[in-house]
Amino acid sequence: MLWARELTHAFGAIRALDGISFTLERGRTLVIFGPNGAGKTTLLRVLAGLVRPMRGSAGVEGGRRAIGWIGHQSQLYGHLTIRENLQFWGSLYDVLARDLERRQGELLSRLGLEARAGQQVRTLSRGETQRAAIARALVHDPAVLLLDEPFTGLDRLAAEELGALLGELAARGRATVLVTHDVKEGTDLASDVAFMRAGRFVEFGPRGTRDAAALTTAYREALRGA
Repeated sequence: MLWARELTHAFGAIRALDGISFTLERGRTLVIFGPNGAGKTTLLRVLAGLVRPMRGSAGVEGGRRAIGWIGHQSQLYGHLTIRENLQFWGSLYDVLARDLERRQGELLSRLGLEARAGQQVRTLSRGETQRAAIARALVHDPAVLLLDEPFTGLDRLAAEELGALLGELAARGRATVLVTHDVKEGTDLASDVAFMRAGRFVEFGPRGTRDAAALTTAYREALRGA
């Protein structure tokens, strides 16, 4: 489970978070939609423990080590191979050697990176680097995933594969917060949706039966009325 209570944060005169509160249970996927500057990335960074809020608090069942994080930076070392990066990050989370070998194999196969496993990250394409970053975030089998625009740089097939993987993880009890500005991109994955503007949730709740078109309409209306 993931929770936030009255999260407030500002950068100078700009209030990035303005009293955000929510709870997300296991197996649920919260997709947060919002324009640039809405505070989406700041919220994820606070949830991940990378930024300390000015007020409020957030927590994750199992502690911060239970989080898998994908931000705008890959957090991969360019001079290391994909496999070496996964070994390094797995060791940071104290993944047992036998489990780490298994996890690497599963992730490299699932993300179509087996043929690239021995290549240095700096030689990879943008899409390959993004897939390697996804593998890095999952190598310790986290209970909670925090994803900031994870489909950026992926081709259609890779994006579909990632969507399927996230669906599988949710079915196995992972809680996920996914940030995007593209309503169509996140609709199929969402169990819950939030519309964010100026550091606040102008809507938060179950997706229900709304499809991408209905969510797009609701999103526009919510932003106009905020």
